[in-house]
Amino acid sequence: MNSELIDRSLILFNVLFATSIVIANVLAGKVVMIGNFVIPAAVVMYAFSFLFTDIIHERYGKEEATRTIRYGFAAQIFASIMIFLGMLLPVAPFAYDTQAAYEILLGQNYRFVLASLVAYLVSQHVDVYIFSKIKQRTAERHKWLRNNASTFGSQLIDTTIFITIAFIGTVPNIWVMILSQFVIKMALALLDTPLFYLLTRLTNQDQEQKPLNIDKPLET
Repeated sequence: MNSELIDRSLILFNVLFATSIVIANVLAGKVVMIGNFVIPAAVVMYAFSFLFTDIIHERYGKEEATRTIRYGFAAQIFASIMIFLGMLLPVAPFAYDTQAAYEILLGQNYRFVLASLVAYLVSQHVDVYIFSKIKQRTAERHKWLRNNASTFGSQLIDTTIFITIAFIGTVPNIWVMILSQFVIKMALALLDTPLFYLLTRLTNQDQEQKPLNIDKPLET
């Protein structure tokens, strides 16, 4: 695989990552029921972001995965600003009802926005850290272990931080909310393992033709 194709693949994974987190924020207002669990639709969409981070880490290294997290954070900030500006624009006289629908779907509570951004930054970096440590010990073996262990750990942290900041003092039994969402996230992580294998199966071939330093320290 030549360097141009590698770069294009990396761009694609970065786009998919940013899209998954932005769409997750947009869908935060929709509540769905999976079995006996009632959760925001964002939980399902956001799970894909950890998959894409792990794929980038596996194929292109820790530095690229960390850079992807930074791009994703910038995408969230930019999307929030654009949505807020869209809310301020004057609505057409014949479409006043659309403003209310817009605000219900996209006008998020500032507390939720803060919770989302803090949880994102902490959990995504934890995901990269755990993945890197396990990969250093297992090399090309046990992909499923680093994929699932890093996602389980980071998703627990993400869920705990988000729900604590967003709901503490407003709802009882906050740990029930945390555990119920974490169970769903664990199930989604297990389901995406075959996709992780599928999209990283050419890792060895790529590295032979274009060596990459998996855990090169970030430049300061």
